[in-house]
Amino acid sequence: MTTSKSKNQSSLVLHKVIMVGSGGVGKSALTLQFMYDEFVEDYEPTKADSYRKKVVLDGEEVQIDILDTAGQEDYAAIRDNYFRSGEGFLLVFSITEHESFTATSEFREQILRVKAENDTIPLLVVGNKSDLEDRRQVLVDEVRSKAEEWGVQYVETSAKTRANVDKVFFDLMREVRKKKMSESKDKGEKKGKIKKAFKCCLL
Repeated sequence: MTTSKSKNQSSLVLHKVIMVGSGGVGKSALTLQFMYDEFVEDYEPTKADSYRKKVVLDGEEVQIDILDTAGQEDYAAIRDNYFRSGEGFLLVFSITEHESFTATSEFREQILRVKAENDTIPLLVVGNKSDLEDRRQVLVDEVRSKAEEWGVQYVETSAKTRANVDKVFFDLMREVRKKKMSESKDKGEKKGKIKKAFKCCLL
């Protein structure tokens, strides 16, 4: 019984998501809220924690693998390895801390450098702690113009009230799925071209 269950799970499509952002912006709180429907206020920062969950994305059962990275600079070298393995990224900052928003540009640069891809990388900018509106330091318009410049979506979340928590993970999975589909289509077209070329040579 157990083997068929694990077999079934391993056959599901897996989307690898990486949480990126400065320390204390609520990456772990968002992850734990999405995974377990609970808000953890005091979370010990770690090097990285990995979570896996089976979800239904637009009627299809898939698995999401979330890597919650630490924001501290000490882990910058390790972070490169994590970025390589990721398929989609949630770039998180706190709306109450302008510095954390400024840092998103550096994190994005690092992702682009490590991934070294010409086309777009599935990425969402997430302004967390939207429940602390009275302490807001980052203006919505400021982030929107940055997100537009990068060609990505901007969503505000609250790990505390669960506002938009599911939305950011599901929207990112859709972006990842879209990219995978276009890549497999490209591969198929390339294969077709190679076959055609091979046929010509044989003639």
